Amino acid sequence: MSTTKRILPKGIAEADFDAALNQFRETIGSESVLTESEQLAPYTKIMMAGDASDYIPSAALLPNDAEQVQELVRICNEYKVPIWTISTGKNLGYGSAAPGETGQVILDLHRMNRILSVDPEVCTALIEPGVTYQQLYDYIQEKGYKLWLDPPAPSAIAGPVGNTLDRGVGYTPYGEHFMFQCGMEVVLANGEMIRTGMGGIENSSSWQVFKWGYGPYIDGLFTQSNYGVVTKMGLWLMPEPPAYRPFLIQYQDPEDIAEIVDVLRPLRISQIIPNAVVIVHTLWDAGTHVVRKHYYDGKESIPREAIERIKQDEGIGEWNVYAALYGTPEQIEVNWNIVEQAFGASGKAKIMYGDEAEQRGGGFEYRSALMKGDMNLQEFGLYNWRGGGGSMWFAPVSQAKGSETKDQTELAQKILGKYGFDYVAEYIVGWRDMHHVIDLLYNRKDPEETQRAHDCFAELIDEFAKRGYGLYRTNTEFMEQVAGTFGEPLRNVHTALKNALDPNGILSPGKSGIRQ
Repeated sequence: MSTTKRILPKGIAEADFDAALNQFRETIGSESVLTESEQLAPYTKIMMAGDASDYIPSAALLPNDAEQVQELVRICNEYKVPIWTISTGKNLGYGSAAPGETGQVILDLHRMNRILSVDPEVCTALIEPGVTYQQLYDYIQEKGYKLWLDPPAPSAIAGPVGNTLDRGVGYTPYGEHFMFQCGMEVVLANGEMIRTGMGGIENSSSWQVFKWGYGPYIDGLFTQSNYGVVTKMGLWLMPEPPAYRPFLIQYQDPEDIAEIVDVLRPLRISQIIPNAVVIVHTLWDAGTHVVRKHYYDGKESIPREAIERIKQDEGIGEWNVYAALYGTPEQIEVNWNIVEQAFGASGKAKIMYGDEAEQRGGGFEYRSALMKGDMNLQEFGLYNWRGGGGSMWFAPVSQAKGSETKDQTELAQKILGKYGFDYVAEYIVGWRDMHHVIDLLYNRKDPEETQRAHDCFAELIDEFAKRGYGLYRTNTEFMEQVAGTFGEPLRNVHTALKNALDPNGILSPGKSGIRQ
């Protein structure tokens, strides 16, 4: 009779782990302390090109409130048990719900899903980590508030707290999520609780409206880090505008990406176009609803002629620009004239809105929904493009300059092509920056292809860094490598902060490459 070997946290004796588990059970109840393999299975699924055996938790803890989190962290600190914190566990493409390394205990906050307040006058919310975008959206609709959220693309099942802490982005004028966060409640490694910003003032009425508080601003320390466990977060919500016009601009030449960005940049900086604009390549736009093998079933990257057939069949461009205008009808008409003149100058752009845009192929319907904060899951269709369950998001940053965009596109296509993968990508345009999001899709069921994907991703990181392009976010398999590209002096600061705030190193060891 075979038995499954018990997995213990690294460096923790079995007797000490058992003692910690007993205290966990006393704190949150036995039913909320998961240790059986079938209970832990949801926390072992990964989409990245790592060895699944490297991401197996030793247990999972499911607290109901911040006070329970405090006590659990105190116990972990006493026994030096490492925990890996997740909110909704839907960080797909970046690590999902799996721990950073085998043996860590998952601190799963999805049961902490209270919407504590929504103020329709100052347009703010205060929520817990387990609240999903769909839950908050439904609450706002039920109350009849004229407020919009800013969700990421596969949004309904993800949560604002986790996405904001990972410095994710969305598609309305509130698309830079951390910029529109205001106030946190954080449990530190010793079990103490702090409230940032104005939250330290008892009965403060300004916690969700004034970000800075008094003294050094520290909210950023708890994003992409492992210095504390965020148990509450304030958000700024967008008031619903009087009018809204989503639009689509298509270009057909691969070289047009430089023109698109150079035309778009002054319109974004001046806020003529106020939202986070997306420039979507053919394969991303088609990949949400088209299967690759219908056009090409080879192991190499998809050839140019197949891309051209997709463009023809689907009615989409090489580059598809999704943006929107917001305000009064009069404001929208004025700004629309400016947009038409700017993009129409070269004669290359097909500029559309309304029925004309809706009749084109691609993603206009779901992009229009996203740009006004509505929920959808259409981008999960990308996982059917190649099949096999493998997905890693490579996300370097650049200036919003056509020359840099052209350089990044060519470099990415060259490296992806070397390993036989497709350029499934989009650019998300902030005020002055661009996030170049590439979904490296592969078959995780094929060990050889998985290894190729791993090597490809590693080379993308190094080669982009050599040209001065760093990633704004990455999955747990490559956090150490990405941290290395930002230089040792910065890592030394991160380590010093870790030693000061978490001297026993119990909070999410390895997150963003940060350890003691």
